[in-house]
Amino acid sequence: MIYIGLPETHSARRLSFYLAMEEYVARHLSADDCFFMWQVAPSVIFGRNQQLESEVNVSYCREHQIQMYRRKSGGGCVYADQSNVMLSYVTSEDNVGFAFNRFVNMVLLVLRKMGVEAVGTVRNDILIGDRKVCGTASYHLPGRSIVHSTLLYDTDMEHMLHAITPGYEKLQAKGIQSVRQRITLLKDYVSLTLEEVKTLIRQTLCDDTLLLSADEVAAIEELEAAYLREEFIHLL
Repeated sequence: MIYIGLPETHSARRLSFYLAMEEYVARHLSADDCFFMWQVAPSVIFGRNQQLESEVNVSYCREHQIQMYRRKSGGGCVYADQSNVMLSYVTSEDNVGFAFNRFVNMVLLVLRKMGVEAVGTVRNDILIGDRKVCGTASYHLPGRSIVHSTLLYDTDMEHMLHAITPGYEKLQAKGIQSVRQRITLLKDYVSLTLEEVKTLIRQTLCDDTLLLSADEVAAIEELEAAYLREEFIHLL
C-alpha cells in the first residue's frame, strides 16, 4: 500500500482539507490502495445523514472555538484534535463493505503488533475490552471506496464529552462518567508516544510513499471549497 504524503511546507489543520484530500486521491490517483494519517485543530465531524442540532452541542463548540463539519460518509458524530489521529484508506475495491472489513482488520493487526488485544464490532467500532478506541465509517465513489477512522490515542476529554452531547438534558440522562466508561484511550495500553504509534502504523501498512506536488495540493484546496459550503461546514 502507498502512503500519500504532503509537502513539508503544507501545514493545514482544517478537517475539510483532509476530507477533500481523500476524495482527490480516490478520483485522481491510480494506485490500488492508498493510505494517509492526519491531525486537526479541535473539530467535530458528523455523518451525512445526521442533523447538526441533534448530535452536536453547537453553543459549546462556538464558545470553545471547535469547528463543525459534515462528512460524506455515514455513521456517528466524532470529536478530533491534535491528540488523536485520523486514518484514511482509499482503495480500488468496488465493494465498500469488503473495503471496510479489510481496513478494520489492518487496524486490528497494528494494534496487536503493539501488544493490544482489540476486536471489531458490527457497529463499525474497534474495542479494547468493552470500550471503544476507534470508530470507522466509509463511503463509495465510482470504482473507489473510502474508509476513515478516528483512533483515540489521547484526547481532550472535556471537549469530547460536551461537544458531541447536545445539551444539559442529555448529559444528565447519560452521565459524563458513563460516556467515559464507553471509550478508552490507546495511551493507557502502550508505552509508545503518538508519533511512535503513527510510525508503526505506517511501517506496518505501507511499503511505498507518494509525495503530492504543490499543484496537487492546490487542486485539493479547490475541491475543499465544496466542503466549505454551508451544508458541510458550520463556522463560528
